[in-house]
Amino acid sequence: MNKQMPRLEVCLSPALLHLYDTEGAAVVIIDVFRATSTIAAALYNNARAVIPVASIEECIELGNSIENSVTAGERNGHIVEGLQYGNSPSEYTRDFISGRTLVLTTTNGTRLLHMVKGADSIVTGSFLNLSAVCDFLLNSNKNVLLACAAWKDRFNLEDTLFAGAVVNRLKGSFDINCDSARAANALFENMGSRRPIELLQDSSHYRRLAAYGLEKDMEYCATIDLHPVVPILQGQELIIHQPNQ
Repeated sequence: MNKQMPRLEVCLSPALLHLYDTEGAAVVIIDVFRATSTIAAALYNNARAVIPVASIEECIELGNSIENSVTAGERNGHIVEGLQYGNSPSEYTRDFISGRTLVLTTTNGTRLLHMVKGADSIVTGSFLNLSAVCDFLLNSNKNVLLACAAWKDRFNLEDTLFAGAVVNRLKGSFDINCDSARAANALFENMGSRRPIELLQDSSHYRRLAAYGLEKDMEYCATIDLHPVVPILQGQELIIHQPNQ
């Protein structure tokens, strides 16, 4: 008798998370524009850790208590008053962030991360670390939930497109009986030979952030495999997953 393959599902919004069983699963938090892209960039550039927090107040409090830390975040695309830096992955270069702890709060992604309960592992995914995340999921041999941060609980294009890229790569190794996973895969396949940014330029979130002059940020976030690391939640910290540990 053939061993049953683990399942793979896609949750298109935090508002739908309660409909999915995350117990014992590998959960991927997806917030392409821009939280999970910033996390990948910071850790790739040798940040000691990233601490994702849901509230501005907690971000400031933790930043004050941790030596050599940086507080950062945004609400509605803007740097929050009281925090030191924003949610732009290009800000976290190696010469700036190396050895430091990034305490981060964002509109959508960090909130979703704290909503997940009972998972075997929680990692963060973006186009910047697409292949690394896919390899992690293949090796985990766990049920997978790709959880899109969306935009204030509304479906968004960029997170779903990334989920579709993962589904497309992994569909032969997982049991997929999930229409949102099928839809995400169809969206990715519809992209054809275009780069992700070419499709995403017509998305609502791209237009929202472009109004603040953040086009280069989004081009960065849509670059595939620029930062091949897997940020994994250990306690309250996201660190780089080490495959042999």
